[in-house]
Amino acid sequence: MMVDRRLMQAVETLGYRVTAGDVAGTVGLPLQTAEKGLMALAADVGGTLQVAESGDIAYVFPRNFRSILQAKYWQLRLRAVAQRVWSVVFYLIRISFGIFLIVSIVLIFLAIAIILIALSSQGRDSDDRSQGGSWGSGGIHFWVFPDVWYFFGDPSPRQSQPRGRDDSEEMNFFEGVYSFLFGDGNPNADLEERRWQLIGQVIRNNGGAVTAEQIAPYLDLETDPGDDEWYMLPVLTHFNGRPEVTDTGQIIYRFPELQTTAQTRKDQRQTLPPILEEYRWRFSRAPTWQIMVAIGLGCVNLIGALMLGYLLGDGAIAQELGGLVAFVASIFWILLGYGIGFLAIPLGRYYWLLWQNQRIRDRNARRYHYANILANPTPQLRAKLRAAQTYAQQRQIREQDVIYRSDQDLVEQELAQSEAIDREWLRRLESE
Repeated sequence: MMVDRRLMQAVETLGYRVTAGDVAGTVGLPLQTAEKGLMALAADVGGTLQVAESGDIAYVFPRNFRSILQAKYWQLRLRAVAQRVWSVVFYLIRISFGIFLIVSIVLIFLAIAIILIALSSQGRDSDDRSQGGSWGSGGIHFWVFPDVWYFFGDPSPRQSQPRGRDDSEEMNFFEGVYSFLFGDGNPNADLEERRWQLIGQVIRNNGGAVTAEQIAPYLDLETDPGDDEWYMLPVLTHFNGRPEVTDTGQIIYRFPELQTTAQTRKDQRQTLPPILEEYRWRFSRAPTWQIMVAIGLGCVNLIGALMLGYLLGDGAIAQELGGLVAFVASIFWILLGYGIGFLAIPLGRYYWLLWQNQRIRDRNARRYHYANILANPTPQLRAKLRAAQTYAQQRQIREQDVIYRSDQDLVEQELAQSEAIDREWLRRLESE
């Protein structure tokens, strides 16, 4: 049995005594999913069901329910181990791109050095050898070789600055290379999860009754819907809500299950952001100096690969020299492809991010537009909001309201109920 992590987090956050509406409204799970998940979790960890006179159900869980689950299900233990193993494997994958870049540069320039030394030696032995003349001459040796190694071996001052060892830096150079190539992941990967959390909390903050205008800043509305509130249908389905028509003909939306809670009103109210804000993509989280070094090494790698291709020619010199040169010649197209991709991928990604961020800015601007409408309501909207509040209510399941507990038999419950009634009568008599 695999329990949704959001459900377990909600149980812990809400103090281990919750209703399905509490969980759905807090983390944005569909109401039916929250109800089924709580029932299954209570059965697995020995939780308690408390039923109030109204028929509403509260679930009470032991504080060590995570330990109970892990001890009971080997899948959870295996998943925890797999997560630790994957974190190591993924780290090795990330640093492999930077390691391959360094290895590629070393192989390329070692091969170039061997070829140039061989050509220089052949040029001294036989100045009139036609084949040797076609490969190169002493002039190539003294013009290409020193200049390339000067560029490769002369780091800019930025590379040697102490900033590379700043305590605020979160990644090493090899991780920075991966970040330069592929970025740091989608900043909005949890957008839908955040969306339903915010919508659920808006509904809870307003006593389970809201207007469409209160939900619009958390949705993706491409155009102005006008009076058509079709966009509320997924919200109604998600939280098992229903529309209500007021006496003045206005439509509000009520969510009965989210009006039942095991928390106090103070506990469940939260300060929320005015909109569901999408975060813009960053090109890279790596420090600027790491990005500049990566670009410089990428250029060195590509230039070196092109030089090596020119020196290899038709491959005759690789066959003649053998060894390392022959090996590098056999993987030359891999090295060249990596050199081109190392610069082309970030360049293409840069322009793709510009396009994506513009779309994100547009969506956020539309959400702020709806938030401003809500913050500065017209008289009609103000009346609609007041009408919605007349439908708002909260049914709190208190301990004294519980008429059934799954951890007690009926006799014990009848005795406890009788004692509770007697205590209530005594309290009233004393107050009189």
